[in-house]
Amino acid sequence: MTMDMEGLTIGHGVAKVDGDERWVHDSSMDHHGRPPLRSATGSWKAAMFIIMIELSERLSYFGLATSLMIYLTKVLQEEMKFAAKNVNYWTSVTTLMPLLGGFLADGYLGRFSTVLYSTLIYLTGLILMAVSQLAPRLKPEHNLHLHETLFFIGIYLVSIGTGGHKPALESFGADQFDDSHVTERVQKMSYFNWWNCALCSGLLLGVTLIVYLQERVGWGAANIVLAGIMAASLVLFLTGWRFYRYRVPEGSPLTPLVHVIIAAGRKRHLELPTDANELYEVKTQNIKKRLLCHTDQLRFLDKAAIVEHGGGEERCGAWRLATVTQVEETKLVLTMVPIWMATLPFGITAAQVSTFFIKQASVMDRHLGPHFMMPPASTFALAAVGMIITVAVYDKVLEPYLRRLTGADRGISILKRIGVGIAFTIVAMVVAAALEKRRLSSPSPAAMSVFWLLPQFMLMGVGDGFAIVGLQEYFYDQVPDSMRSLGIGLYLSVIGAGSFLSSQLITAVDRVTSQGGRAAGWFGKDLNSSRLDLFYWLLACIGVANLVFYMAVATRYSYKTVKGAARVIDDKAGGDIECATAAGY
Repeated sequence: MTMDMEGLTIGHGVAKVDGDERWVHDSSMDHHGRPPLRSATGSWKAAMFIIMIELSERLSYFGLATSLMIYLTKVLQEEMKFAAKNVNYWTSVTTLMPLLGGFLADGYLGRFSTVLYSTLIYLTGLILMAVSQLAPRLKPEHNLHLHETLFFIGIYLVSIGTGGHKPALESFGADQFDDSHVTERVQKMSYFNWWNCALCSGLLLGVTLIVYLQERVGWGAANIVLAGIMAASLVLFLTGWRFYRYRVPEGSPLTPLVHVIIAAGRKRHLELPTDANELYEVKTQNIKKRLLCHTDQLRFLDKAAIVEHGGGEERCGAWRLATVTQVEETKLVLTMVPIWMATLPFGITAAQVSTFFIKQASVMDRHLGPHFMMPPASTFALAAVGMIITVAVYDKVLEPYLRRLTGADRGISILKRIGVGIAFTIVAMVVAAALEKRRLSSPSPAAMSVFWLLPQFMLMGVGDGFAIVGLQEYFYDQVPDSMRSLGIGLYLSVIGAGSFLSSQLITAVDRVTSQGGRAAGWFGKDLNSSRLDLFYWLLACIGVANLVFYMAVATRYSYKTVKGAARVIDDKAGGDIECATAAGY
């Protein structure tokens, strides 16, 4: 297929003018609705606007999230275990909402519009919380119940805003890089690393400057500052609109998957052809969408692509016949389920950083010199520093070395990177258990320096630098192209479901260890009457058992392989191969 447009020649899915790849031909468009000019759109020139709003959003989120445990126990006067469960429930909602937000962004609103609308909802939540903390008649000392109601409405509006903001923004940023272009493909791998550096930079500012404002000036004033920063970043995001590459939503991304399952069910009695080339597929030159290579996993779904001869048009309808690419996309989604399940214990472990780790810091010596005391939530910065160092070293030192060593684009596969991160978090739980045991046995627990927590925070940061970035890249890269915002939502749901499971685990452990309230359990009214060390050991044991399960699942996973005009993009090795299944860990 060849098409001329203002001197543009498009052949075999690659746009060229006089032999130069000047145009992007990956179904994205510029702000005029035309194929984007590579030199004028996308890449880092567009991604930097997107990364900046992520920095400000993470500043707001972590400024709230890391202090929430302190706010609930000190201002709203909740017991520690109830406050921890409330924090975990809020975190669960915040990180599960992106599934809905990603679905709407991919199928109906578009990623740019979803970011815009969700940021406005986010701003509304911040303003409502500020009002509840500044208006005299709404302050907790005047009307605790009304204040609590408005506070929770505000913070759950932040959850809804995050639900659209996070999946749409991160995938919109990744959309600025063309997978079929060698340079931009490598840049996209760095994008996820530097995205997380921006995330951690926002986190650092949130848990230091914002937390300091909360402690010394007031929560209301801090929320006004957060709202101002968010509003300014939204203006900055909108100024980059000419540089962005946009994707047009094409309706529910789940519908083609349902088509495949129904078509395969209708033709379940048919025999599969011995040659996979006999299965139905559209011609590459007829569509802009990337086509996937056929794999041998979940072969019963291949029956959806069997061409039935005779019988009229109903034999070729969407509910009777699917393409090989649609079948493979369905396989991708189904094979992600075991990986998603195997990463949930990582989400449970990660939930401890913003709950019990912060609570530990609140009962330790936080003095920095004779006149300054570090706010408890600021200790979260230690994990952020660990993650920033890990991501920077990985991107600039480790990954280039591994590329030279293995010849693969990524150095090591995505799932191996996640596995390394999970292993680090297990070690972090062991260290945390040993430290908490030492603190409880100390003659003066309150005199122990908060910097004893440095190893467990740093190890969690290192684990996040491997696992979090790996999960982001995995769920963005391995989902069907039409589901990439939803893919980011799936990554966030690991953290959300992990937080929810953490709450359930706390409840179950408390019930068992306290014998239904008849004895002192692992979770008392305060840390000194609790046994967090035993809880951390339990998490470490769960993590070890799960790591074995994860490795068993990951070693059987087959990575996505994409057809190209001259090569296939193999998301495991990145080599120039012809539709070979990329199987393995």
